[in-house]
Amino acid sequence: MSTYVYGITARTHPALPEGMTGVGEPPRPVRVLTAGELAAVVSDAPEGLRAKRRDLLAHQNVLAEVGAAGCVLPMRFGNVASDDDAVAHVLDERADHYLERLQALDGKVEYNVKANHVEEAVLHLVMAENPDLRSLAEANRRAGGGSYDDKLRLGELVASAVKAKEAEDAASVQAVLEPVAAAVSAGPQSTGWLLNVSFLVARDAATDFLAAADRVRADHPHLELRVNGPLPPYSFVEPGPAQPAAEPAGTDSEAR
Repeated sequence: MSTYVYGITARTHPALPEGMTGVGEPPRPVRVLTAGELAAVVSDAPEGLRAKRRDLLAHQNVLAEVGAAGCVLPMRFGNVASDDDAVAHVLDERADHYLERLQALDGKVEYNVKANHVEEAVLHLVMAENPDLRSLAEANRRAGGGSYDDKLRLGELVASAVKAKEAEDAASVQAVLEPVAAAVSAGPQSTGWLLNVSFLVARDAATDFLAAADRVRADHPHLELRVNGPLPPYSFVEPGPAQPAAEPAGTDSEAR
């Protein structure tokens, strides 16, 4: 029977709530494997595991319960090891790393921040900030819209100005939020977002972090800023003692 891994804790972590269950249908009982000073929160892995809503929520709920009692290194959804012995072997092999991570992440949570431009607002802004663009747009207007080449040139210049504004705004957002965070982890680039960054924040600094995000919104009305959290610190833990299960095409695998 393969073993599903939810997260890693210190061996001294408080016991799990009685009767806790995790992924699978029916849900598999959650248990603890220990190795030296570490413990892994695991269950038997169901066959054919996929990122279905029921199992994603079960994974998150286990981590929420465990994390409420103390620090846990969360594994992303779908981490399956060949068996219990394989998990224990990796805990032994990487004990120093996991113990360092548990100490570094104790009392901290993750906030994922994504930003994109409000299209109409950023177009107005780049035109207002660039007199050459305004002059070219006005010349085209006086010429009844301008020639094809004139329109193409204006479109290219506007697109270039918006691209430059994306980089400027991404740096500006990070400059406001980084001082309130203990660490920063850039997320994968994706279409539609000019920024996708996770911030590690001390629990007692969460109010300050959210206030900083509100300042960004007030100072950058042409931005849509999405803050997701508090989350387990997924982005600040290296891959664990297992490999993610295969996911069907088109599945959003973020356990957030």
